[in-house]
Amino acid sequence: MKALLMVTGRGMGGDAVTALNISKALTKKGVKCEFVLDRSAPGILLEKNGIKWHKIRIPQAGGHAATKLKLTKAGLKTSIAAMEAVKVIRKSKADVVVGVIGGGAIIGCISAKIARVPGVGVLNTPTDTRVCTRLNASIILPESNIFSQDSLPENLYKCYGPVNPDIIAGNKEEALKKMPESFDPTKNTIIFSSGSSLFEMMAQAAKNISLGEIDANILVVGHPLKEEFLNLFQNTNIIYLGYVDWVNDLLNLADVAVLSDDGVMIHEAIACKVPIVALNGVKYGRYHNMSRIFPGALMESSLENLQDTLKEALSHIGAMKKQAQKYGDDVLHSADKIADIVMEEAKKGRRK
Repeated sequence: MKALLMVTGRGMGGDAVTALNISKALTKKGVKCEFVLDRSAPGILLEKNGIKWHKIRIPQAGGHAATKLKLTKAGLKTSIAAMEAVKVIRKSKADVVVGVIGGGAIIGCISAKIARVPGVGVLNTPTDTRVCTRLNASIILPESNIFSQDSLPENLYKCYGPVNPDIIAGNKEEALKKMPESFDPTKNTIIFSSGSSLFEMMAQAAKNISLGEIDANILVVGHPLKEEFLNLFQNTNIIYLGYVDWVNDLLNLADVAVLSDDGVMIHEAIACKVPIVALNGVKYGRYHNMSRIFPGALMESSLENLQDTLKEALSHIGAMKKQAQKYGDDVLHSADKIADIVMEEAKKGRRK
């Protein structure tokens, strides 16, 4: 069996990590996997894993913050992109197409339908949820606006974001080796991350805390969307680590993680039992109400209230870790659950 995974974004983190973790679970079950990225994507994550990929147009519409104008422009590009995708499906002789989030999900689901190949959408935005659930079986991630519904149609499946089970095998000592001399192991350590890309609000949040009342190691990860964001770190005690591919080690060093309220890193932190403060509105004003998904293990905060929320989290680390442990096993097995759904949908297609 062969699965073709279509992925939106730059292929550096986030959606690409989601796709890679699904592919690893599929591969363990004997499924061959190939990837499709937008032709402009650098694909750093796949490259680091020795994976080549097909290149087509995969338009983005701004995800949760999509405007009518962005949706219209993306819609005009979708028909061209879908036909490019159909060619790749036929050339690769895929048995199933997995469309991963946003534009990747939409192009994957539409092209699978045209090519008469089973398709599965992995969804977390209002746009991909509205489109893909009408076309194919779909996996609903926690950021989706329908995840919290009590019941869903039989071809829709709720799943936590897929993580690589190796995330819990990180080594704190390896992370310590990568720290500069300014790192103080006697202090609490707080990680700030908005994923593979560093957004301005997350950079501002790290600066505010570094200049505030909390005495801790402040670590910031992610490649800045704009280089000038790094100017915020001047004359602070912030340790900027840039783009990292050793998150498993890093999370073992963290006492608390300040994260954007979406994406795979929230699930990775939960798996590692790291207390989370979800900073709302980091990415284009999005809000996902993640505290309803992981109550007790995750606190939400605005930028203005972050210092007080962090103080509360730091004073309840033990209790938050205990709560995170309740969700850890389900999160660690989510990739396998998704892989099983994909394989079952592929078999249904063969029976038709």
